[in-house]
Amino acid sequence: MKKIAVTVAVLALGLAACQDNAPDNAASTENTIETEAATDVNAATTDASNAADTALDSATNALDNAGTAVENAADAVGDAAENAAN
Repeated sequence: MKKIAVTVAVLALGLAACQDNAPDNAASTENTIETEAATDVNAATTDASNAADTALDSATNALDNAGTAVENAADAVGDAAENAAN
């Protein structure tokens, strides 16, 4: 009788292990896809933000350089006028 009970228990566990997990697998796959998509969006957003920051820094540097060039030109004109007066 014990052998029959053990055999029935083993068969029951075996049947439980054979249940269809397709809905769980589909949900897991969907969660993975959503997580990967969110990661891709975050990476693209970060890349775009970094590119915008770099472009803004470059524009700022170009303006600073232009301002310095104007100051240098004004100094050169002033020096030339002073030298011509002497």
